[in-house]
Amino acid sequence: MKTISLRFAVCKPAITFLCLFFSAINCCFSQQISAGQRVIKLTLAESITLGKENNNLVKAAKSEESASVADYKDAKNAALPTILAGADYQRFTSLTLYNHFLGGAHSVPKRPTSNGADLNVAATLNLYSGGRQRAIEAEQSSKRDLSAVNTREQTANVGLQITAQYLGIVRLNDQKRFIEEQVIRAQTRLKNINALYQNQKVTRSDVLRAELVLSSVKLNLEAADNDIIITGQKLNVLLNLPDSVTIQVADSSNMLRPVVDTLLPLAVNAARDAFSVNKAGYDIQVQNARIRGIKSNNSPSLSLFSAYGFSYPNNIFYPPVDQAYSIGFVGLKIQYNISSIYQNKHKLSAGRIRLQELKYAEQNIKDDVKQEASGLLIKYREALNRIIVTQNSIEQARVNYKIVSAKYYNQLALLTDLLDADNLYQESRFNLVQAQTSAQFIYYQLLYTSGKL
Repeated sequence: MKTISLRFAVCKPAITFLCLFFSAINCCFSQQISAGQRVIKLTLAESITLGKENNNLVKAAKSEESASVADYKDAKNAALPTILAGADYQRFTSLTLYNHFLGGAHSVPKRPTSNGADLNVAATLNLYSGGRQRAIEAEQSSKRDLSAVNTREQTANVGLQITAQYLGIVRLNDQKRFIEEQVIRAQTRLKNINALYQNQKVTRSDVLRAELVLSSVKLNLEAADNDIIITGQKLNVLLNLPDSVTIQVADSSNMLRPVVDTLLPLAVNAARDAFSVNKAGYDIQVQNARIRGIKSNNSPSLSLFSAYGFSYPNNIFYPPVDQAYSIGFVGLKIQYNISSIYQNKHKLSAGRIRLQELKYAEQNIKDDVKQEASGLLIKYREALNRIIVTQNSIEQARVNYKIVSAKYYNQLALLTDLLDADNLYQESRFNLVQAQTSAQFIYYQLLYTSGKL
């Protein structure tokens, strides 16, 4: 407490008031967080992992993948015998007989009995159908694998969105810190300019200009706070967290970045491992299976069928006998659709044309992915170089600001020059944070493009 009191004693009245104001705000905010908010501190890697587990779109993709697995199992079950069981009972009315067309009507009971019943079980097993069953299984298997790739792509896409929002918060936090320092500089500058004005060293326009700049910087600080809140809400949605949770980023803008040479295998193998390329490959497999299914329509089908049942009364004999009986059979059935000779021709032609279309699309996707990965690698190298350049420019801008500031207070420079120097210093620090977060996001974009995120 003594250190804080000493600091306030040394500070000027305006700065003292500002410090007290921000302390009160922070105190109230802390109390509000402790009362209703819950703060979670996460690294970027932890945020991505949490999002891949909780995000609703990822859950939806996993549900679709489970459904496609069930479809594949259903397709395999189609090879099993088809078994039907049935039972029925009938109670017949008396039989009405007519003489001479509709004359002399009289009734007699149905012979040998007025009751009837059947109980039977039938089974059919497909022995050969030109490969139709294998084609159906192959199509569903490819769709199952395709849905798995869709799930991985959706998961990676969510991870990339989380990366964008997380790095956005990192960038905004640094920018807010820079703006807070700029507010202090603007307040100190305004006070010094007021002192110069009272001593008739500067004109009233300099005071007004300094006041205007201070107001503008404070508005920038408010905008940064609002942007942090909005970006945090977007991150909460991606992580499927309630509004009562506040994410506190644990990583800084200067987090560890891989060397360019270690990313070369990603760019080289992107045309093989990319999600879009894998999806195009499975689309081709699905179409091949469909073509095999169309071809199977030109082949005969052979099936084994059997049935066994109980019936009452015995209508096999003549005249019918009032007794129950049971009988069964086993047989082979062969069928051939003669109309398939002309009906299947154009279906097969259309299927082959679509297959060629998918192959063209796959090659185009590979070229696009290869170009995109190569471009991201170039931009990543550029971002790393930009970081080095901006790091050097910050020190130069800081020294320039000190020199121009000294010149202004010694009446050797204009206020415009001082404000330009301050903006240049602020911009150079912004540019460094922007370059650092941009390089990190490009790295994750490359991971996504190469199917490794």
